[in-house]
Amino acid sequence: MSSQTYSISDLARELDITTRAIRFYEEQGLLSPERRGLERIYSARDKVTLKLILRGKRIGFSLAECRELIELYDPTSGNQKQLNSMLAKIAERRAQLEQQLLDIEQMQLELDTAEERCQQALAQTLEHQAQPIL
Repeated sequence: MSSQTYSISDLARELDITTRAIRFYEEQGLLSPERRGLERIYSARDKVTLKLILRGKRIGFSLAECRELIELYDPTSGNQKQLNSMLAKIAERRAQLEQQLLDIEQMQLELDTAEERCQQALAQTLEHQAQPIL
């Protein structure tokens, strides 16, 4: 990994997140920038960590799941544990989404049925009102 460093504003601008979000991840122990006085100096590893957190959030991982993946980072082993864990989490997330999709489709069918019944009941009500009373 390169020895390039970043300020908090550099990372915020480059990754399109707020400095507040970066400080939050630091408070959660996910980032550990160097300090030069009051200035935070972030490493290339911090940048990769932030990218992993942001990617994880986009695909629905919790912060705890992101933390697990980050803790498995080990370039000396080719990150095999991290990659296998990521694949398992992806499969789990995909299964959750597929179940949610089935649940949504079932709910849509139930809404269709309820809507149809309401329309029929309304039509019957209007039909009875339209008949003259003699």
